[in-house]
Amino acid sequence: MSFKNLGLSEPILKALSHKGYKDPTPIQEKSIPAILEGKDVMASAQTGTGKTASFTLPILNILSHPKNDHKGHHVRALIITPTRELAAQVRENVLTYGSNLDLRSTAIYGGARIHNQQLKLKKGVDILVATPGRLLDLYNQKSVNFNKVEILVLDEADQMLDMGFIHDIKKIISLLPEKRQNLMFTATFSNSFRKLANELVDNPTEISVTSDNETAANVDHYVHPVDKSRKAELLIELIETENWKQALVFTRTKHGADRLTKQLLKVDIKAAAIHGNKTQNNRMKALDSFKNNRIRILVATDVAARGIDIPNMQQVINFDVPTVAKDYVHRIGRTGRAGKFGKAISLVSADEFNLLQDIERLLEQTLDRKIIDGFEPDHSIPVTNHEVAKKKVNNQRGFKKRFNSRRRR
Repeated sequence: MSFKNLGLSEPILKALSHKGYKDPTPIQEKSIPAILEGKDVMASAQTGTGKTASFTLPILNILSHPKNDHKGHHVRALIITPTRELAAQVRENVLTYGSNLDLRSTAIYGGARIHNQQLKLKKGVDILVATPGRLLDLYNQKSVNFNKVEILVLDEADQMLDMGFIHDIKKIISLLPEKRQNLMFTATFSNSFRKLANELVDNPTEISVTSDNETAANVDHYVHPVDKSRKAELLIELIETENWKQALVFTRTKHGADRLTKQLLKVDIKAAAIHGNKTQNNRMKALDSFKNNRIRILVATDVAARGIDIPNMQQVINFDVPTVAKDYVHRIGRTGRAGKFGKAISLVSADEFNLLQDIERLLEQTLDRKIIDGFEPDHSIPVTNHEVAKKKVNNQRGFKKRFNSRRRR
């Protein structure tokens, strides 16, 4: 199937063709027709599968048939995202695919001058991409009007709930017209996500093209056992010996990201860090430098990196093993995008073995251990028995199923 079969208008098809896109991904193929039909949608797909275009394309198509003007700070489509970077990324999608349409859009988020955002909103916009906190700030200052909202999108809804935005989201929803189309996109159908969906969407079309533990088939996963004190040294060794042109490296903490960046710069490896303590200007500058190959290594925390879309990212490095297993799936979704090959490499010290086990149980597979010569750890990383891991996962699922069955009685 091609995009031409999905009911999109010629100006949008022209923009897609200009970008070299001919065939929709599975999530796009299922979501776009349902949204164009005006249905509420809740959709789940792993990162790198084209979720953003799944809702921006049909929204552009719907709004290209004007129903009202821009006056009075009005907004027609409201897209809410958890992070500044993701808001900017979604706006970039809107500009790219809507390049041949007469539609106004902007993105608002914290860390940028609120006065400039107020000026843009004063002219009115068709599509507003926003983070929850800044959106409420501007609403309270009467800089934005929700009376004409036709479509609401919650993007990366599971992460917004994880980050504690539930009260802000409910407040925003209470300010919107009751009659509207609701779209919820997520990486995982968590219990908290479904609870919110039950309050928000009306007889939704449910779309899922992945399970919570599924990763791209074209990504190789492996572990380098190493002592914690030698992780930075090993990372530098890998960068140089493997001749990585670029890599995205995840740390657990903001302080850890800054410390690692300084260690890389000290050996003349161009690097930058992005995390919540960085100003928005610094975060966007670092991301832009990375995308344009001016820096070699981008060091990020989980929150800052959610939604980053970097074409041809060949490797993602877990400098620290994530404390929540599903975050591993989100992290490595930065590589192997759009069917391209990628590597997911984890530097694991003995004290992180339990966290690694949690990931292997989630994935239902044992990740290959590869010890690098000269970096043999003092304490080895045991190999998880895949069948044992799978059995534990199945036992947990069986328990949840029995528990939920009892609750329904």
